Amino acid sequence: MAGSVQVGLVGLGTIGVARLLLEKRSKVFAGDCGPITLKRIADKDLSDRGIDLPSGILTEDVRAVLEDPEIGIIVELVGGIEPARTFVLTAIEHGKHVVTANKALLSAHGEEIFRAAQKRGVDVLFEAAVGGSIPIIRALRESLGTSAIRSIYGILNGTTNYILTRMTDDGASYDEMLKAAQQLGFAERNPVADVSGKDSLQKLVILARLAFGASLSPEEILCEGIERITPMDISFAQELGYRIKLLAIAKEREGRIEARVHPAMIPLSGLMANVKFEYNAIEVVGEEFGTQVFYGKGAGQRPTATVVVSDVIDLASRIQSGAPTCRVAPLLASASSVRLVTAEDLFLRHYVRLEVFDRAGVLADIARLFAEENISIESVIQKGRAASDTVPLVIMTHEASEASIERALRRLSTLNVVRGPIQRIRVEELE
Repeated sequence: MAGSVQVGLVGLGTIGVARLLLEKRSKVFAGDCGPITLKRIADKDLSDRGIDLPSGILTEDVRAVLEDPEIGIIVELVGGIEPARTFVLTAIEHGKHVVTANKALLSAHGEEIFRAAQKRGVDVLFEAAVGGSIPIIRALRESLGTSAIRSIYGILNGTTNYILTRMTDDGASYDEMLKAAQQLGFAERNPVADVSGKDSLQKLVILARLAFGASLSPEEILCEGIERITPMDISFAQELGYRIKLLAIAKEREGRIEARVHPAMIPLSGLMANVKFEYNAIEVVGEEFGTQVFYGKGAGQRPTATVVVSDVIDLASRIQSGAPTCRVAPLLASASSVRLVTAEDLFLRHYVRLEVFDRAGVLADIARLFAEENISIESVIQKGRAASDTVPLVIMTHEASEASIERALRRLSTLNVVRGPIQRIRVEELE
């Protein structure tokens, strides 16, 4: 067995990777990986971060880490696009393997990074970029990749799932539960990436590359967050037999890809509806293996750190044993651009909630408008008279095109019998 595998961190991060590597617990480092040494950490902040670091290990000079000939594995913990992209490409250029959890970087520049790694003969591992503690990346790269994959459905963000779970269980508001998630460390101080759906979108782009060999542009994918979900919507969903979850969906449809991220009403009886709190779940449907479901914690520092270190151990084992370490699959390095399914071709059922004036003829006017847009109404819920002049009206539609629904919503917003914003939530029955 060779000597110690030297590791360098770029960014000390907040996910506990340095702490785990320095602990060197027997359970973590058991097996064939051999000794692993955390040699250097580059970070612009040299202040005390609450971790006991060996003298001289921390430096502001990132090039001293990226260009150190003794370091074989670079762990990128900077986050974001730049300078993380430059650091990763520089590490690859100098023959280093890279471990990262940076979904923003991989969703935007994955092809460039994987091509550079393939050309240089090094590997890029990124298990922690999607699903926290769920080994979905490895499954798609190695085992499930032998079968044609039809679809992926995922609850990919632990923060939003925690918020929606608490709103459902406690009847609390979005703002209250966001604050609770922040206090528990599940949500960032600036939670926009999570609650807007952007975090799930970035993860979906990575999964689509692995599952379908598709190079998708995040800017072209339908993405909506949970900010407008109310306790009233959750209550109506349960009355109708559904639960609201933030879903990330990708499907292969006759050479095109259907990709979207948005809140969805899913059947109460299904497995995904019962994924609670900070947990994630990913359902993969394949031609040969049928349906496989992956489940685990998706938010929290410890699960992510553990998976990052697991990737380091994987690479170290291969380095020590002399096994091939460049396993960048061709589909990662050369994913093809594909056409997305358009709004005209996307047919779903929809929940539409309006606040309307309680007067005769209102429902008839709204039904007529839906009919003019070729939208068939499945059911209507109208609650009794309230103290105010308006009442909530809930309409469940049959399948209708996304484009038709959008036109109908625009027209509804101009009616003088409709007051306030209109809520629309897509209904997803899952496969």
